[in-house]
Order: sequence, then structure tokens, then C-alpha cells
Amino acid sequence: MALNLLQSSLIEKAGYENGFENSNSVSNSEVFLSSARHSSEITVACNGSDDQFLIKVNSGITGGLIAEISRSFSEQQVGEDTYLLPNITQLAKFLRRASTLAQALPNQAVIQFHKEIDDVMASVPGSIKNTEVERLVKQRIGQDRFRSIMLDYWGNACAVTGLSVTEVLRASHAKPWSECSTDEERLDVFNGFLLCANLDALFDRFLISFEDCGQILISPKISEDQRQNLGLDNTLSLRWITKQHNLYLNYHRSKYLEQIAT
Repeated sequence: MALNLLQSSLIEKAGYENGFENSNSVSNSEVFLSSARHSSEITVACNGSDDQFLIKVNSGITGGLIAEISRSFSEQQVGEDTYLLPNITQLAKFLRRASTLAQALPNQAVIQFHKEIDDVMASVPGSIKNTEVERLVKQRIGQDRFRSIMLDYWGNACAVTGLSVTEVLRASHAKPWSECSTDEERLDVFNGFLLCANLDALFDRFLISFEDCGQILISPKISEDQRQNLGLDNTLSLRWITKQHNLYLNYHRSKYLEQIAT
């Protein structure tokens, strides 16, 4: 179906306001959306005369994007990489989620991380530029970048409780920053969880962990009274979990078991 000028303008506006600042009309029937800030590419067309929008995601660009975005839009998914959205509001919501996920998923965060380091180090006077300064810059930027991608991936809500008060949410590594061998590991969105402060402190000290299915594990060193005070019980679990998370959780659980044994 050919797009009229109003439809094209609405699609381009929705893209620009939700993370896709580049747009290009294709054959008068589709609008192609992309961004310099991430590698996700989306094609939008109108579906019939009722102003529904047919979305196609380029699955070859951002690995894992479709699997993740389908958590929020499973009811609108009509094909492996295609979604049917009922109105412009839902289109905007879809684009915003696609954009934030594309910036959070692996590789994109590392690219941005190294760019920020280069920018900061370029402004450091030569008299103090050394390995230790670069290490501190990398750690500060890396921790900020990791928190940002965790907020994006988990939708600004705790991975367990769903609490959305971002001031008390912490980005928790499953494999600690200092024990990662590469920046790719340190900034992998699957190497950790966005947790409220009490769960973060416990997870960081290996006093809780999670099963492959997402069910919480609670150290026997925490008494029943302490569990109640901390809001812990065996029904708690991650809101979702992927096989990529389990690669790092295996490491975290080994540390959790070591902590129990000491």
C-alpha cells in the first residue's frame, strides 16, 4: 500500500523522537529507519486502510534484538521478524524499545565504551597521561556504561521485583569487573542484573544467586529472621532469563557455593 504524505511524516516523526533519527522513503510504500547511535534497522509500512503499521526488523544487524523485543510485543508478532502495530502510539513505543535494546545488547556497548575513552584520554594533558590514569578512566566510564545498558535492557525496573525507582537500582555483575578478561565480558548486558539495593548487596557478596531457570538461591548463612527483614523468600525469581545469562551465572553460582562452604 502506498504511503501518503501524512503517514510518511508520522512515521518519520515517531522514528526521530524514539531513537531512529535517520529515515528514507522506499518505493512510496515503506519508510526505512536507522540511527548512527546503534545498528538496528527497521522498515515501516502501513497495513490496509485502517492505519495499522507493519514493522520488519533487520535481524542480521543486531544479534538477539528480535528475541528480546518480542518479550514486550509477542502479541503483535506476526512473523519471525515482523510485527503488526495498531496505531502510531504503539509504533512509537516499539521504536523506543528497539532503540534502547539495540544500544544495550552486546558489541554496541563496547563500541561506545572505547569511543568515550578515546574522547576523554584525548583531553588529558600529556604530563599526567599514563597507564594508571587510563585504567581509572576505563573503570569509571565502564561502570557508567554498564549501568546504562542494564537500565535499558531491564526497562528501568529491578530484574526480580519489578521495582522502578531507579535511584535505588544497582547494576550487578555476575562475573565481577576485576575478574573479567576482556571489555566484552565486562560490558556484556548478560553478565549481570539490574537489582534493588538490598538484592544487589547480597548478590555482590555471593549471599544469593540464581538457578538456570531464574529461581533465587539464598545462602543458609542468612537466618529466617534476617530473610524476613530483607524481604527474601524462595518464591523470588528473575522476571526472565536467557541462555546467555547462564554462561555468567555458572561462574556466580560457583562463588556462591564457595561462600556457603567457608
